[in-house]
Amino acid sequence: MTHEAAGVPPTRNDDDRQDDDRPAEPQQPAPDAAASAGDAGPRPEARLAKAVQAAEQALIEFEIAVETFRVEVENFSRLHHQKLGPMYARLDELDAQIAEARAAKTGDPEDLRKAKEARDIVMPMPGVDELFHDWMDGDGLSPEASAMLTEQPVRPPKRVRPSEEARKLYRELARKAHPDLAQDEPERERRDEFITRVNAAYGRGDVELLKELAAEWAAGPAQPLAPLSESEELYARLEWLSRRKELLTVLAKELEEGAIGSMLRMAPDDPDQLLEDIGEQLLGEVSRREAELAELVQ
Repeated sequence: MTHEAAGVPPTRNDDDRQDDDRPAEPQQPAPDAAASAGDAGPRPEARLAKAVQAAEQALIEFEIAVETFRVEVENFSRLHHQKLGPMYARLDELDAQIAEARAAKTGDPEDLRKAKEARDIVMPMPGVDELFHDWMDGDGLSPEASAMLTEQPVRPPKRVRPSEEARKLYRELARKAHPDLAQDEPERERRDEFITRVNAAYGRGDVELLKELAAEWAAGPAQPLAPLSESEELYARLEWLSRRKELLTVLAKELEEGAIGSMLRMAPDDPDQLLEDIGEQLLGEVSRREAELAELVQ
């Protein structure tokens, strides 16, 4: 009878004697082999998901850049029209009066024709209030000027380029609440509505409203990014992001090559001063034409 059969624990010598009878233990992989097995890395879908997220963030940054430039172009265009439009109209009126005075003196058919052409393109002549007191029309204050004075929602921007604080708030909100980060249609609609309000506040350079919107978003429900796993969805997402970037590139090019965008490139650091400089030049032109008209009608 062996010790095991009698229920007695085996001694050291017993263990030695039974070594030959035990089955061989499986070989453990060498450390280098184990390390090599772990070098396989994450699944292809996981790497693709990271690529999609990186592309999303890059697209958002590009959209922010395009939107900030679009706001500057739009603001410059509106302020250019509001502040300088009456001066351009005044110059057209003076050109027509000069041509008419010259035609009256000479009676030349060619001068008469030029006088008629000049008069045909003239807008109603702005009065003194329009020229020097901003945004007046024949019935009083224009709607946008009235809205600005009464602090109504519809009002023109005060500057071409919103302040640095407004730009910082806008970028932060756009990165957090961008619709492209939505994972379902209801969430996209919520973000679309919110970003529309953010864009409107930024366009006016309304820092206080942007702060309120930032607090509103912070208090809202958290929207974590759902992990992307299916290769087909990830590739489709990358294709959509690529198409979106192409469209934004076309828009950016149109903005840059447009008349207002070209003017903005003349003064990238201070576009508001550019408006002031143009205004000074136009006032000089008005004075010169008024002097020329005075000589003709003497």
